[in-house]
Amino acid sequence: MTALRQTYRDQIVGIMDRLISSEGGSWDAARAAIVAALRAGRLVYVVGSGHSHLLALEVFYRAGGIAAAQAVLDEDLMLHRGAERSTNLERESGRASAVLKASGLSAGDVIIIASNSGRNAYPVELALEAKAAGATVIGLTSLRHTQGVTSRHASGKRLFELSDIVLDNGGVPGDAGLTVPGHPAPMGPTSTIIGVWVLNSLLAEAVAELAKEGVIVDVWQSANSASGDNSAALIAKWRERVQGL
Repeated sequence: MTALRQTYRDQIVGIMDRLISSEGGSWDAARAAIVAALRAGRLVYVVGSGHSHLLALEVFYRAGGIAAAQAVLDEDLMLHRGAERSTNLERESGRASAVLKASGLSAGDVIIIASNSGRNAYPVELALEAKAAGATVIGLTSLRHTQGVTSRHASGKRLFELSDIVLDNGGVPGDAGLTVPGHPAPMGPTSTIIGVWVLNSLLAEAVAELAKEGVIVDVWQSANSASGDNSAALIAKWRERVQGL
C-alpha cells in the first residue's frame, strides 16, 4: 500500500512542477491583480460550490492568510445540506446575483472563482455578475476537463471563457487520477490540494511584492499562539472595513 501513497504524492508534485514551468504568465497576472486590489484597500473574494467551497474556506480567517480575503459562501450549495442537492442547484440559473450582492463585491475587488469543470450555471453567472460589478475575475479550473465538455448555461460559455485571468489546476477530467489496483474507478482527486497551494502561494507572493513597496498587509496569526494576541484588534478592524463597503 505504501506504493499508492507514493504514486499519489508523485502525481501531486508532478502537477505542481508542471504548473510552475508552464503557467507563469497566468500566475504573474493573477498576482498583479491581487497586488493592485490590496494596494487600493480592496478585497479578494474566493467562491466555489460543492467541494470548491473548501477553497473559499481555506483563505478566510486563516492563520497565515490575509485579512482581506473574503469567502463567498452559499449554504445551499454546501455538501452538508445534501450532496445531490448541491450538484443539482449549481446547475440552476439565478443564484449568483443574490449571492454576490450579499457579499458586498464591488468595483476594484478581485474574485477567484473555483470550479473544476467550469460548465455549470453557478460559476458562469458568478463570472458574468462579477465582471458587471467591475471586479477582476480569476477563474481556477481544470483546462483539460472544461475544454472537453459543453456549458450547462444558456450563454454557452464556460468559466475560463469569461475570466479575466485563468489559472489551470492541472487536473485530469473528472479530477481523480490515481489508479487503484483491483478497482475500476480512479481515486485521488487533485483539485483541492492544488487549489490550496495555488491560492496560498499567490497571496504570499502578493504580500511579498507589497512589502517591497513598504506596504504591510494584515495577516492573521493563530489565535492559539502567542503571536495571535492581536487577533481581536484585526477582527474589529476588518469587520468595520467589510461592513463599510
